[in-house]
Amino acid sequence: MILVPDTSVIVDGRLTQFIEGLTGEVKVVVPEAVVAEIEHQANRGKAIGQVGLEELKKLREMARSGLIQLEFHGERPENWQIRMAKAGEIDSLIRKTAKEVGGVLVTGDRVQRDIGEAMGLEVIYLEPKKDIRVRIEDFFDDETMSVHLKAGVPPKAKKGRPGSWRLVAIRSEPMQEEEMNEIVDDIIERAKRDPQSFIELDEPGATVVQFRNYRIVIARPPFSDGTEITAVRPIKKLSIEDYDLSEKLMERLKNRAQGVLIAGAPGEGKTTFAQALAEWYSSMGKIVKTMEKPRDLQVSEDITQYTALKGKMELTGDILLLLRPDYTIFDEMRKTSDFKIYSDLRMAGVGMIGVVHATKPIDAVQRFIGRLELGMIPQVVDTVIFIKAGRVEKVLTLEYLVKVPSGMSEEDLARPVIEVRDFDSGELEYEIYTYGEEVSVVPVRKEEKAPAMKLAERRLKQEIKKFLPDVYTEVELANPNKAIIYADEFDIPSIIGKGGKRITELEKRIGISIDVKSFEERLKGEKRGMKIPVEVEERKKSVVLRVPREYAKKPLKFYGEEQYVFTATPNKKGLIKVSKATPVGKEIKRLIEAGIEIHAEE
Repeated sequence: MILVPDTSVIVDGRLTQFIEGLTGEVKVVVPEAVVAEIEHQANRGKAIGQVGLEELKKLREMARSGLIQLEFHGERPENWQIRMAKAGEIDSLIRKTAKEVGGVLVTGDRVQRDIGEAMGLEVIYLEPKKDIRVRIEDFFDDETMSVHLKAGVPPKAKKGRPGSWRLVAIRSEPMQEEEMNEIVDDIIERAKRDPQSFIELDEPGATVVQFRNYRIVIARPPFSDGTEITAVRPIKKLSIEDYDLSEKLMERLKNRAQGVLIAGAPGEGKTTFAQALAEWYSSMGKIVKTMEKPRDLQVSEDITQYTALKGKMELTGDILLLLRPDYTIFDEMRKTSDFKIYSDLRMAGVGMIGVVHATKPIDAVQRFIGRLELGMIPQVVDTVIFIKAGRVEKVLTLEYLVKVPSGMSEEDLARPVIEVRDFDSGELEYEIYTYGEEVSVVPVRKEEKAPAMKLAERRLKQEIKKFLPDVYTEVELANPNKAIIYADEFDIPSIIGKGGKRITELEKRIGISIDVKSFEERLKGEKRGMKIPVEVEERKKSVVLRVPREYAKKPLKFYGEEQYVFTATPNKKGLIKVSKATPVGKEIKRLIEAGIEIHAEE
């Protein structure tokens, strides 16, 4: 029997397995076209090329052992024929060789089989091999999100749920190189044959395969230091109802949100939420497309998934501009070009849902800064949904205004400002604006001073400390032109000085007006805090106050029943030592002698 194999049955090992089951004399004639194609793929570092070379070596070993006769025959293809292999040029040369030697064409390609039979050739069609010892799916269970295999290391799996993953060993024995190669061959062979699978990328040392719902990355030298397989699979598919979103947010997503960013750290459930959102929009009769590289979203057949056309997402974006879907899911936006594509589609009227990595909600917005003009950002992004532990933790909205930024008072400082607000509460959280030549992302907190005021307040405290080194004070900047110094009633005369001379000198040095008030005046309008117990120890020349250690190094206010006494900061042991010779020390001694309880408040 003369067998003429094509490339498909050599690169996946089916030919050698088939020959081992034959009896009688077998002659294998390998077309030079097959050798050239395998050599071409191997030189480019493709995984199927490396596998094919190993199979050719096995055929030579079988010939040396007398199991088969081995010959190479036919014309070596031209470069253009190799480049046109997908168009059938190589297959045509293989059929020509089979006809010339009077052999049986052996193939695993259905198209090659049908054409060979139509041309009158005898054909043996080999089904994909199924007796592999272990497959990539065998390492997964219901809790497994990803599997990590490397030669010489025990296989590991990441298990759990979004936000709570743990890496566990699947078995104690390390993976063997032969076992790794067998799994790689099986993955590639099945991806080529399965209509629901495809090889996304095949470069020297790196192959990316989407096998059904498994995204598989195969790394080999020289790209990596050894053979490694990483397979990721979504462990659960959720619907939008499973997220228990508020009616307010559902209404926004349905009628108002057109530029959405889904943000979160890796493994927190961003892609799962994007899938649920895509299915929800599709169920409402919207045309939904996806842009992914690789394509690993698990969505219904109604949603068409696109990848990088000729390796470029820009070309995919151009196609989608012509298609004009209602919504496009752009998964894993990383490069500057990705953000520009997102913006172009959004400005063309396409509803966009982008998935980005971010550790904080505001980080998702900051990914656009420097990549787009500031005024364009709110036009392309109106809603940020932050996912943590598989749930929607926070939602931000963006609005573009011309206003005076928080903390600035002069009208001539008005400028374009992006307000970033918490969607649920409506509170302003960040302002983004140009200050000088820099774009500033400034946190805005309710009941907190603007950053510029805080900076001036710190400088004022430093100056007062130099001027009044022995007096405990607290400083509050009421406005850019006025400050208030709070101190104990006993210390106020020394701060003001005789005839107000000392405070006047301080005003001249700092350049603003200063009021001096007692701590008691400030406390009149303040809400009192929880009472903190105080242990009092009277010594020969001092009084020691002890508070629980959790209040160490925190400013505390001390009271005798309802009467304010003073403010001080305990040391790391929770102790405050007060000399009896000071006014505060004398007041504490009076309270002790009168049997009045002393307590503290924050």
